[in-house]
Amino acid sequence: MEKRNHHPETVCIQGGWNPGNGEPRVLPIYQSTTFKYSSSEQMGRLFDLEEDGYFYTRLANPTNDAVAEKICELEGGVAAMLTSSGQAANYFAVFNICSAGDHIVSAATIYGGTSNLFTVTMKKQGIDVTLVDPDAPEEEIEKAFRPNTKAVFGETIANPALVVLDIEKFARLAHKHGVPLIVDNTFATPINCRPFEWGADIVTHSTTKYMDGHALTVGGCIVDSGNFDWNAHAEKFPGLTTPDDSYHGVIYTEKFGKKAYITKATAQMMRDLGSIQAPMNAFLLNIGLETLHLRMPRHCENAQKVAEWLSAREDVAWVNYPGLKDNKYHALAEKYMPSGSCGVISFGLKGGREAAGVFMDRLKLAAIVTHVADARTCVLHPASHTHRQLSDEQLVEAGVDPSLIRLSVGIENADDIIEDLRQALEQ
Repeated sequence: MEKRNHHPETVCIQGGWNPGNGEPRVLPIYQSTTFKYSSSEQMGRLFDLEEDGYFYTRLANPTNDAVAEKICELEGGVAAMLTSSGQAANYFAVFNICSAGDHIVSAATIYGGTSNLFTVTMKKQGIDVTLVDPDAPEEEIEKAFRPNTKAVFGETIANPALVVLDIEKFARLAHKHGVPLIVDNTFATPINCRPFEWGADIVTHSTTKYMDGHALTVGGCIVDSGNFDWNAHAEKFPGLTTPDDSYHGVIYTEKFGKKAYITKATAQMMRDLGSIQAPMNAFLLNIGLETLHLRMPRHCENAQKVAEWLSAREDVAWVNYPGLKDNKYHALAEKYMPSGSCGVISFGLKGGREAAGVFMDRLKLAAIVTHVADARTCVLHPASHTHRQLSDEQLVEAGVDPSLIRLSVGIENADDIIEDLRQALEQ
């Protein structure tokens, strides 16, 4: 669909779906596994990638494509693909250009699930990873690169450490070594940050979080900027620059140009691994996207108030939120996200790890859930929950203090959220 260069607010509402006369004004759910054709020859052309069209939902579905196009337009990319989860998005994004014997460089402070994906599962597949301190000088990070390095990975705002990635620094390093920078932009969303504008090449999302915004659907998305020149480093990326024997010898960069990366991810990765997002989930995600531009400012406004309130309390040991002026990442947040970062705060109590559990049990408005970044305020203790497989030493290495409480500030009234925190702390 032709991009119309509208502002993000308009794209949230109208992007991706442009109905013609007599077609549904609201994006419909194409709840069908398969699509009918009148001739065998036409179906064959679809399987040969000679024609665009739909024939099986595992590969493509009109509802999914409309939502992917909306996210693509919000990020300023050239092509996008929905996946069944954020984990699937990150896996596909890397595996699309890596194979056994390859290596990636990743920020060490990434989400624990992604860290496990890289260091455990993908390692079993023969893909190695070096975790680096994102705050280290460029010359130090550069030591992690190898001749077989194929990608660099980081998160705009790390979950739950809230480390703000210096996107330009990581893009410089990646491009110096002829590899793309992949950035997970889940927490900031394209409302607050567009990594492509700072040199990132590929963006991923767990759409389960702010994009859905209501804790309804698990999903993910990969967006390609179209800016990375795969042919300039053809020897590093044979999957894109040499014939694909599983697809009649097609060379993706020759046939699909700037859309080569996403076309391969769809035609090969999704064909073989099948982590498609259900059309019903994509429909619900689209409803969430329609208010993303309204919700993100409220999340940030509420989180700023809560972070400042927590900072003033004597029973709170520390507060980590990029919006605080004394925060280590405040300058980077102002650079990359001048309109606000996200609604997630991390903090620790002076009572440490034990006090965290007692505090959370006393909360009434905020719920203890294995989730983050939706309309409702929720709380989690990563050391006891999402990161419980890590030792205290590994937690610190990942930027997660063992006492850390992750508070996802919702879009309720900020005074009510603060009152709930107050009564839990003072009981």
